[in-house]
Amino acid sequence: MKPSKIMIHHYLLNAVRRMGINALDMCAGFGRASWFLVQSLTWGKGFRAPFSRLVFQVYQQGVLSLPIILVAGLFVGMVLALQGYHILVGYGSQEAVGQMVALSILREFGPVVSALLFAGRAGSALTAEIGLMKTTEQLSAMEIMGVDPLKRIMAPRLWAGIICLPLLNLMFCVLGIYGGALVAVDMLGIYEGSYWANMQGSVEFYDDIVKGVIKSLVFALVVTWIAIFHGWNAHPTSQGISTATTATVVQASLAILALDFVLTAVMLGGF
Repeated sequence: MKPSKIMIHHYLLNAVRRMGINALDMCAGFGRASWFLVQSLTWGKGFRAPFSRLVFQVYQQGVLSLPIILVAGLFVGMVLALQGYHILVGYGSQEAVGQMVALSILREFGPVVSALLFAGRAGSALTAEIGLMKTTEQLSAMEIMGVDPLKRIMAPRLWAGIICLPLLNLMFCVLGIYGGALVAVDMLGIYEGSYWANMQGSVEFYDDIVKGVIKSLVFALVVTWIAIFHGWNAHPTSQGISTATTATVVQASLAILALDFVLTAVMLGGF
């Protein structure tokens, strides 16, 4: 039996209605997240206590993320040097391996990979921590006592993420460049002087280093924002915390890759 025109019309109306509802929900969620970000960026009264909490969060997010960042940077640089050498040697340009490694890491691999690792390690931990605080009603207890949890809990974590990720990115780049030197000079036999000379001659402070740090700052804001927002809105159950943690990693990773394209296009004059 073929569906009638009335049934098809009703189905299309329902599909359009669902699309509209989903679009409105997305706009409302983005609005709540934006207002949440504005409130979380402000400190409470006083300076000493917020500063001590900030230092603790810098340790939690930055220092404890150092091992994975440094190890990943070392191996990324080694892989880039190995792959780059076997590509460039066919053109007789193997001396440019240092230049290729440095520019690739400073412009793209450093900011993007360090942000992805930061989202997986620190972002998921932030969401789980805040979600657990909500489950155990610690946030509600603060509100009852007249303490704003956005300023006491969210603001130090947000600013710590913004501070930590650019520094982690720079450490990632340093280890990546030295990892590339380890492979290119010690394993593949490229002259050490040409490796470092070509790198120094091609790397520019503003176009390569500063723009990479700007990318890291944007990634840090977005990743930490997504992490604390999902923790704040997590359902106070074990399943809710698990879902929020997964959403943090997925959304932060996609946001990093999308923003990387936008920022690269803007910095290169594509827009």
